[in-house]
Amino acid sequence: MATDREANVALLRDYIDAHRRLFVLSGAGLSVGSGIPDYRDREGGWKGASPIQHQAFISQHAKRQRYWARSMAGWPPVARARPNAGHEALAGLGRRDQLSLLVTQNVDGLHQAAGSRGVVDLHGRLDRVICLSCGHRSHRNDVQTRLIEGNAGWLTDADAIRPDGDIELGDVDYARFNVPDCPMCGGILKPDVVFFGGSVPKARVDRAWAGLRAADAVLVAGSSLMVWSGFRFVREAARQGLPIMAINYGKTRADELITHKIDDDCVEVLSAGLGAG
Repeated sequence: MATDREANVALLRDYIDAHRRLFVLSGAGLSVGSGIPDYRDREGGWKGASPIQHQAFISQHAKRQRYWARSMAGWPPVARARPNAGHEALAGLGRRDQLSLLVTQNVDGLHQAAGSRGVVDLHGRLDRVICLSCGHRSHRNDVQTRLIEGNAGWLTDADAIRPDGDIELGDVDYARFNVPDCPMCGGILKPDVVFFGGSVPKARVDRAWAGLRAADAVLVAGSSLMVWSGFRFVREAARQGLPIMAINYGKTRADELITHKIDDDCVEVLSAGLGAG
């Protein structure tokens, strides 16, 4: 008798064989296998404190101090993270020309590191930093150097991280933390990611809609779909009558819309079902 995992792998293989142009939406559950934890538990609730909100970051210096202090310690393990077998399996699917588009809600760049091309980084990339005043872009490593130089004695590396490179530092006086300004104009620096409460740039959304229009099925990998920015594509796919498979531990916001649900480790199922291609 087949195990649950074997049955799940067989279900994925049948799904891939039946649909040749997949719209893939990936989430934090895919990067767990690379050492980057997800935000939510099996019921879709937060694990630990809620992440920083967009409006708080741009309007409160104290919030920026707290974010950058924690990010200074949290960035190195994100930068060290490497693609796992799930990322490689989806890259292989792209090389076989079976994707209409790969859209990720993750900000870690691991799909591209695995060889995927034309990825839509729906929520941006953590390895880029942007000035909110003049638009100047910096690499996160350059900002890390400035953070370390301006904050002697602060923690600069860690093991326990969050998906956005944040980290819990405990009872710390963030008021002493020096936040670097834009080297071009002195403006506010922000990681080039969409914080909770922020808006996804229209060009990215438009690319994703075009990818969905070209698809004959949807595959969700490692997302609870609790955030509207990703859920809307699954809702529209359901409205159009497209088949939808989700590989995710626990509850998703779209459980009533999904036609094929695999409650399992998406990395293990993808790697066994697709291989690296």
